[in-house]
Amino acid sequence: MDLKVSNGPGLGDERTTSLLLLGFLQSCPHSCFQRELEALGHELPGRLFHDEELQTDGNRYSHFPLAAETDSERQEEAVRDVARQLAEIGDRLEGSIRPGMVAGLASHFSVRSLSEEDRRQCLAAALEQLMQTCPADMDHEKTRLLLTMLLAKKIADHSPALLRDVFRTTVTFINQNLLACVRNLVRNEMD
Repeated sequence: MDLKVSNGPGLGDERTTSLLLLGFLQSCPHSCFQRELEALGHELPGRLFHDEELQTDGNRYSHFPLAAETDSERQEEAVRDVARQLAEIGDRLEGSIRPGMVAGLASHFSVRSLSEEDRRQCLAAALEQLMQTCPADMDHEKTRLLLTMLLAKKIADHSPALLRDVFRTTVTFINQNLLACVRNLVRNEMD
């Protein structure tokens, strides 16, 4: 059976991307934004990670219909695995992000009057600068995805209060620009 991230009993594109970014950020245990991340995880639609939530009968909480539960759980696990793998790779690339770039992005995200589109453009500009410093032999789209999530991590680490805004902007940016990459990574992990 060929499962697609966006079709059938799948998680849906925004949910998948949110799960991927949340899993990526949760794989950064020494970050300054862990309290904010935990709160965000509880606020996201569908309670993306609910492993710790047990019902009184000992079963896991699930909002999926019973028939789709196995596929959805398998897909969630694949997304979490991809997030962990990307976080491991990100640990090696994190040093390529200059503190000045992070401070500038955090400053832009702090401006309340800045539109969501303006924030995405700031993120895109920073991403293009970073892409110029990456080795040419790395997969272009996967690297773009990884660096986008690393930028979100670094901004949230710099200014934890910006986590929600950064998270929302990053999910939207990924869905608009890198969704095919996300789908392929999850599909490959499930195969």
